[in-house]
Amino acid sequence: MTHRPLSSGRLVAATHNKGKIRELKDLFEPLGLEVVSALDLDLPEPEETEDSFACNALLKARAASAETGAPALSDDSGLSVTLLGGAPGIYSARWAGEPRDFGAAMEKVERELHEAGNSDRSAKFVCALAVVWPDGHEEVFEG
Repeated sequence: MTHRPLSSGRLVAATHNKGKIRELKDLFEPLGLEVVSALDLDLPEPEETEDSFACNALLKARAASAETGAPALSDDSGLSVTLLGGAPGIYSARWAGEPRDFGAAMEKVERELHEAGNSDRSAKFVCALAVVWPDGHEEVFEG
């Protein structure tokens, strides 16, 4: 598959996370891209209704691109713990309930691992990145 390059111009960061916005601006602005965020544009946060990191990232990037008519980039990521059957997975940030608190979610992971009493504490961090162009072209990267 040939990947489409991002050209200079506007890139919508489909996130309301101020830390991510800062990181994306630092990464892309030296390459000639003007990064504006969903937060800057007062775009609503779409509900993450999909069943995978890749699909949730696409959902957010599609919504931002459709709303703005510009290329949009989004991510979805989380922790997948072997002993917990891959949980918290796509629910990592909100696994401990609302409001979203990643720290509280990780405390819940620790409690559940302790209760399971198993020495297998293997886990992986998964991140999916989606880029959607207004003409419908989409690319997803996961690792």
